[in-house]
Amino acid sequence: MTTLPDLKSCFSQLIATPSISALEADQDMSNQGVIDLLHNWFDDLGFQCTVQPVPNSRKKHNLVASFGTGKGGLLLAGHTDTVPFDEGRWSQDPFKLTEKDNRWYGLGTCDMKGFFALVLEAIKDMPLAQFKRPLHILASADEETTMNGAKAFAAAKSIAPDYAIIGEPTSLKPVYMHKGHLTQGIRVTGRSGHSSDPAKGLNAIEVMHQVMGQLLKLKQHLADNYREEAFSVPYPTMNFGHIHGGDAANRICGCCDLHIDIRPLPGLALEELEQMVTNYLAPINEQYPGCINVAPLYPGSESFANDANGSWTHLVAELSANAPEVVNYATEAPYISKLGCQTLVLGPGSIEQAHQPDEYLDIAYIDKTKALLKQLIYHACIK
Repeated sequence: MTTLPDLKSCFSQLIATPSISALEADQDMSNQGVIDLLHNWFDDLGFQCTVQPVPNSRKKHNLVASFGTGKGGLLLAGHTDTVPFDEGRWSQDPFKLTEKDNRWYGLGTCDMKGFFALVLEAIKDMPLAQFKRPLHILASADEETTMNGAKAFAAAKSIAPDYAIIGEPTSLKPVYMHKGHLTQGIRVTGRSGHSSDPAKGLNAIEVMHQVMGQLLKLKQHLADNYREEAFSVPYPTMNFGHIHGGDAANRICGCCDLHIDIRPLPGLALEELEQMVTNYLAPINEQYPGCINVAPLYPGSESFANDANGSWTHLVAELSANAPEVVNYATEAPYISKLGCQTLVLGPGSIEQAHQPDEYLDIAYIDKTKALLKQLIYHACIK
């Protein structure tokens, strides 16, 4: 007899267990509490559970829960972490599930700890003894920062499902493609000095002006040579998001920093994009050896593309009654798909609620999500 709590209690316990991911060590939290809850609940349902430490993390873990063995079947994947919350901007406690206006409020209700509660609710009513193919659940770490949990899981290749669903909030619309994300910090180090004698220094702002000129050429090259009409912005974008240099009008600027954001299309790997930046800045590096340093601001995310006309895409679109679509935000999909499975992103709630104060899940999604998950599991594991 299972001791699995009811759905609202599962939600409440997950939300009450902080699991914030942050690049800054003083804000970063362990996800161990969430992993322990999920481990106990899936174990109660008869799943074989494995907890795996995540390399290059601050003592974070992945959980893999499986019913059945062998190749094939379905992977339902999600992340256990949340972003930090905006102190003072929430109308209620972000770590307490609050029901109001037919919504469940709380940090992680939508993005995306609540997904696991709905998976558990769907599974507990299913005839597990009739499974012909395995069902796997991945609860990953650090999706909101490095994606090291999904990267480590994909590299281990411990399972080989036919299909995967990543339960990010897509309003239950199947997402088959998204752009990637690369952020880089470019630092120009010059030589400071008195502004009355420019020849005795090297003005970092003037060199950065040349750097920006080359980057604008790269921006145009990307727009001219890479295109995917399915996106609302059908080319890779480059944004100059932050610049700072110098400290006084009468000093030659000795240092200037620029932060850029590039969103590549599928087919353009981050490594290739990084090399493009290096190549475009090479002439300036030759003119001013050792003057320019380029480094990632934080780990990037690869782009993702599944077959828009594949059998899994068609089935999920039919069952969800929603046409497949593309999005501009990044997910764990490019790493999960390395397992060789047909992968889609689909989950309850709207991305508009993610990373926002007063994050919530509309209660209308609960029954729809349970029903859809049961159908997906039936088709992948029983039929």
